[in-house]
Amino acid sequence: MHHRHTLAAVAAGILLTAGTGATLPAGAAAAPAPRSPATALVVGTRWSGHTTFDRLVIDVRGKLPPVTVHQVRSLRYDPSGKMVPLPGKYFLEIRLSPAAAHDGAGRSVHHGPRLVRIALPALKGVALTGDFEGVVTVGAAFDTAPAFKTLRLHAPERFVVDIAHPVGCRG
Repeated sequence: MHHRHTLAAVAAGILLTAGTGATLPAGAAAAPAPRSPATALVVGTRWSGHTTFDRLVIDVRGKLPPVTVHQVRSLRYDPSGKMVPLPGKYFLEIRLSPAAAHDGAGRSVHHGPRLVRIALPALKGVALTGDFEGVVTVGAAFDTAPAFKTLRLHAPERFVVDIAHPVGCRG
């Protein structure tokens, strides 16, 4: 039954397309699909030092999308694959998707540095490493393996990574 509905839908699509007479010149590419208005916008990245932890905050306009955090061997820019020049021996890659750090016209909506060295007890650097095909990536650099926890906070929407460090470290 499902197979018959699929064939009918394909046939209807072919008939509708044939009826419009719309064609593209040879070599012409269709315009890219517009970004969904529901796509979350990554509008900022900020950080702070606290008595027992450093905090990295990613500010989002719209609904906070799914986020993954993984320790990686190195940080690379997406899509080029070039190495991100941050100090450190340990790195976290934070991926938000679906998300963008640009508006519908392609202008950046991310306020703040795209690459910065930081002198906190745990956090040594942060970079906006990607804004490509509905995925925004942020990288964080550390001298020691990060022990971290994440939080999803709302009103305003933001994703937080708290990185522990020994009590008494100065921030």
